[in-house]
Amino acid sequence: MSHINTYEIFPTERSGEFVGRHAEFDSTGNAVIEKVRRERRHALILPREHGAWGLLLVPMVTGAGVAFRDGGHIFPAWLLLVAALALFWLRTPVESLLGTSAMQAQTAEERRAVAVVIAGLAAVAALALSRLLWAWQNPLLWLIGAAAGTAFVGQALLRKLGRRARMLSEMVGIVGLTASGPAAYYVITGKFGATAWVVWVANLIFAGDQIHYVQLRIHTARIEGLGAKLKRGWTFAAGQLVMTAAITIACLLGLIPAIASIAFSPLLFRGWYYFIQGPGPLVVRKLGWNELSHAVAFCALFIAAFALAK
Repeated sequence: MSHINTYEIFPTERSGEFVGRHAEFDSTGNAVIEKVRRERRHALILPREHGAWGLLLVPMVTGAGVAFRDGGHIFPAWLLLVAALALFWLRTPVESLLGTSAMQAQTAEERRAVAVVIAGLAAVAALALSRLLWAWQNPLLWLIGAAAGTAFVGQALLRKLGRRARMLSEMVGIVGLTASGPAAYYVITGKFGATAWVVWVANLIFAGDQIHYVQLRIHTARIEGLGAKLKRGWTFAAGQLVMTAAITIACLLGLIPAIASIAFSPLLFRGWYYFIQGPGPLVVRKLGWNELSHAVAFCALFIAAFALAK
């Protein structure tokens, strides 16, 4: 029985009001359904790992900033940026289409929309990379890309082990993400020497500390007292000590300018302060913004240190 026939069975004075309310309900319901569909499309296409964008871009900005100290051309850096962003973005829709992520394309319309995005991103990445690698230019990019790809494959395999390997998988994944730093330095200067390695290792240390700190804060939000925090976060404290020792040795050996150690000081301060700070609610969004500010400070201070040391 259709809606119209249903209304005709009850020809009361309020039937017009009922029809009006039904139309209003249909309009609202359609709007809600359309909103849900739009949000699903976004989830199928847009990367949900917001922090990973920073782990990709911070090393690239750092590598480019240090590279410009030695001169070079900016155009290859823009091409690398476009290629890296397109390839990073590509992972989410590919996983959605293959059904290997939590969000999966289910209907023909969703699969078609995801496929269009994949084709567009793949085309953009291919064009940028072909320009970078044309006529055997920047040949070491193949090796850097292979190292990054191997890290991402390793991360995917570790994720299959479940929550117990979550931290390790993230640490392996940052090897691939931070490869954007030495890659940026290389395409700008045409050299891959000690400075490129320093950029890569420095960003690995920075990113690893950030990931460990965020996980520690989330999983110890209700723990109070220095002793209890040290008991739960002793691995993070050990990492802080190792990071301090590594930076000190690098400065003494002349691998990085001594002033560059200042770039890590905000990380070390906030890491040690965690163990003595008073209790308080954990606001995840605020934690994310704080870590973003640390990333910006690290970029600026690290680049400035190399510029002053020239």
